Amino acid sequence: MSGPAHAATLAVAALPTVPTESARQALGYPSLFLLVLIGALVPVVPTGALVSSAAVVAFHQTAPFSLALVFVTAALAAFLGDGALYWLGRRGMRSKNGSRWLEAIRSRAPEERLTQAQEKLAGHGVAVLVLSRLVPAGRIPVMLACLVADWPLRRFARGNLPACLAWAVTYQVIGILGGSLFKEPWEGVVAAVALTVVVSAVPGVVRRLAR
Repeated sequence: MSGPAHAATLAVAALPTVPTESARQALGYPSLFLLVLIGALVPVVPTGALVSSAAVVAFHQTAPFSLALVFVTAALAAFLGDGALYWLGRRGMRSKNGSRWLEAIRSRAPEERLTQAQEKLAGHGVAVLVLSRLVPAGRIPVMLACLVADWPLRRFARGNLPACLAWAVTYQVIGILGGSLFKEPWEGVVAAVALTVVVSAVPGVVRRLAR
């Protein structure tokens, strides 16, 4: 739980809530971009909670296009981060030095999940990429399945673009819902993070019940 909570703190600090709005925005959106980019490269940063929290703060802003900027920043950072991670994965499959990076990624995808991802990718193609971005812990197995299937970077990028757009929209909507329920931004952030945690936990609970 500390990860999402920390993400919320970063989001509140990143986006402006005081009169010196324009000055803090100059730092806020680049900070959001950097955090989401790092989260895409290092799959331990709770980027969904971060985007939801940033959307809450933007919802309470008077500046025009705040929500649009959050959406564009998050989607672009996720897209570039995924692309860089996939490029590193392809390099890892072709070189000994890069194999360490690939092994680090693969350690986060259980063999069972990877097999399921390969089967779904073979049957549904790009649609699986979109879903993988929305399902917690689904991105890495599907990315590895694309690597095993030897998808070129360009093909992966074409499928990953709508996935990142859908991901940014989903978590921004969660943030807007949280922000609309409360007058104070911090209350909306807490609600958005709580909702994000619930959404993230649902797939795991369903899989345990199915077993």
